[in-house]
Amino acid sequence: MFLPQPRRVTQQVQIGHVRVGGAGGNFAPIVVQSMTNTDTADIQGTIDQVFALANAGSEVVRITVNSPEAAAAVAAIRDGLDRLHCNVPLVGDFHFNGHKLLRDYPECAKALAKYRINPGNVGRGDKHDTQFAQMIEIACREQKPVRIGVNWGSLDQELLGRLMDANAALAQPKSAQQVMRDALVVSALESAALAEDVGLASDKIILSCKVSDVQDLVAVYSDLAARCNYPLHLGLTEAGMGSKGIVASTAAMAILLQQGIGDTIRVSLTPEPGGDRTKEVIVAQEMLQTMGLRSFTPLVTACPGCGRTTSTFFQELAAKTQSYLRAQMPVWREHHPGVETMSVAVMGCVVNGPGESKMANIGISLPGTGELPVAPVYEDGKKTVTLKGDRIAEEFQAMLDAYVQRTYGNGSLGSSVEADQPPSGTSRVIPIRVQAKRF
Repeated sequence: MFLPQPRRVTQQVQIGHVRVGGAGGNFAPIVVQSMTNTDTADIQGTIDQVFALANAGSEVVRITVNSPEAAAAVAAIRDGLDRLHCNVPLVGDFHFNGHKLLRDYPECAKALAKYRINPGNVGRGDKHDTQFAQMIEIACREQKPVRIGVNWGSLDQELLGRLMDANAALAQPKSAQQVMRDALVVSALESAALAEDVGLASDKIILSCKVSDVQDLVAVYSDLAARCNYPLHLGLTEAGMGSKGIVASTAAMAILLQQGIGDTIRVSLTPEPGGDRTKEVIVAQEMLQTMGLRSFTPLVTACPGCGRTTSTFFQELAAKTQSYLRAQMPVWREHHPGVETMSVAVMGCVVNGPGESKMANIGISLPGTGELPVAPVYEDGKKTVTLKGDRIAEEFQAMLDAYVQRTYGNGSLGSSVEADQPPSGTSRVIPIRVQAKRF
């Protein structure tokens, strides 16, 4: 069996209650991170979005701290989340003026669980090291970890110039792109060394070198991983919108994750106007789960559809089932440990439907166009029920809930279906007193 390579050994960093990285038998799971796009000065709006991201499964949430108003709001945001019993750690995203904001707003410095510093945006010349050191000194005093996050679009130009000059003097110079890749890695490593010189412990440092090109990301992180033992945060920056952002992020990070590289991840999707910010969390979770690296929520196996599934009923049932599973997970996760590994199949016709349904923990095989309007349900490989009528979706959801209750815990049944369940290996038809729906 082909499996991902062993996780890269790192220092372990604590972000609030969340562990990152590790070694041996003490590896923390790969952490899903997200970021708000609210004005942080909007306290209630930011609380609402952080809460939504955390409820969707984000284990760390980054917020922008770019102004005095934003810095002044951070403690209130933290308090508001605590009142909602939402303990997700908050990361402060600092650029340009972070040294002043952390100094002038000590409650902000205390409320944040981690600081994110971009070494390319903390000042030029002599100011660079001084302002960077000031932020690190506050991190030391508050005992906070730091992510040193280098970005392609805001690379330290003085460092890049130094490396370009050195490269030009070589007998066989590297390409400009190779030098830029080197500059990203050197910026991260030199900044980490400076942070340690100032007094920050090595187990308080996470590194990232984000770029917007898939091949560049793979090359940079492969180099960075070989040259340090700090935990690494993965993310394709400016990934884009919709399918492009999802595909690009997955293509890049999947290669690295398969090599055991990456301790936290973020899928940096540009949302549609008014779109759901939690989509980036769901994509990150599904990336890790489909690779077999973590389990978050039952995933639905569903066929793509063909000329045998011209009815929209099949698509609607698959969508409803996946939405139902995600909606139930906050409760199921608490009361039914292990449910996140459950597999569910919603198949559109009899070609592959019964086989895939038998392979899942619970699956339903719908009839194709022109076939008899009956839908057999399989549980743990055995046909148990045949559904008919207009309420197949509702009946199947009830069976899902009963299966979870029965298999992953001893709570009270959420459905009457289970009480009427036939002996294993038998089947029955649930009578529906309505006109049978044609598919």
